[in-house]
Amino acid sequence: MLKNPYRARAVDIVPSSIPFPSVDADTPRALLARCPSYQETPLVTMQVDGSAIEYFIKDERPRMGLGSFKALGAAYVIAHAAQNGDVRATTFVTASAGNHGLSVAAGAKIFGAKAVVYLSNTVPEGFAARLRDLGAQVVRAGEDYEASMRAAQAAAAEHDWFLLSDSSWVGYTEAPHRLMEGYLVLAAECVTQMTAAPTHIFLQAGVGGLATACAAYFRKSWGDDPQIIVVEPDAAPALYQSIEAGQSVVTSGPVSNMGRLDCKEPSLIALKGLARDADGFVVITDQAATDGVMRLADLGIETTESGGAGLIAAISGVVPLTAKDRVLCIISEEA
Repeated sequence: MLKNPYRARAVDIVPSSIPFPSVDADTPRALLARCPSYQETPLVTMQVDGSAIEYFIKDERPRMGLGSFKALGAAYVIAHAAQNGDVRATTFVTASAGNHGLSVAAGAKIFGAKAVVYLSNTVPEGFAARLRDLGAQVVRAGEDYEASMRAAQAAAAEHDWFLLSDSSWVGYTEAPHRLMEGYLVLAAECVTQMTAAPTHIFLQAGVGGLATACAAYFRKSWGDDPQIIVVEPDAAPALYQSIEAGQSVVTSGPVSNMGRLDCKEPSLIALKGLARDADGFVVITDQAATDGVMRLADLGIETTESGGAGLIAAISGVVPLTAKDRVLCIISEEA
């Protein structure tokens, strides 16, 4: 584990124009409460291999019929835009490793807008089919997420489309900042569902949107006591290496089987928030993720290497835990 040297310090490792993540959960909760498919996802407790450690598992697999926490993000941005004006003439364009695109497509469909989703060639065709079923146009571009993102940005500029990315960079923060605000609904549900604060929180990260939104809200709610650990693939340790370097780093590596986490460059909002709020960063190998998914299946949890990465790291022993610990993890997507 890399211990975060910037924890709780007023040190910016990103440009000052980058905002901290929102902690306003009330606004997205009020808007999403009007959606017929919205309901809280369950928080379940479990123990592993007879250990006395108590694990609290936030299960995002049934989230709004889309199978992942991403339903709270892009769809919320589109709903927010629709609340302030007619979006039926708007085309929302994004790059996605899967679930974010589903949220864009579902949100656009609900409000009569159009969605164009760029996928790299490594994204399974099953995701592309699901996107098309929701009415989205799917465009294949490049061999990794970053290449598909560049293609989506170019298309937005060329056609004057609404770029709705789940990442952020200098000059592009408003939409992803609001998108991450949607993820606060998940965090606020956790806080109300738990009877006491956890001692440890493991949060998986791709570009880092889920991790930074949750970490910011958990710090607001539970203070400095919980140890917050961010988990990434060792093939895409963008946040880990950026914290280590003291600046945003574009990483390189092979394609990871943790496909939704296989992002080589961090969101700058996420990097700023997690530099303040996370205690440590860990990476796991593809083999560890595969073995971990099989172990989770034996425990009755069917998910993917991406969806279970935080819990896989938690039960791996990479961070020492004791019988007194209460550990919060998120199953972020269905198998």
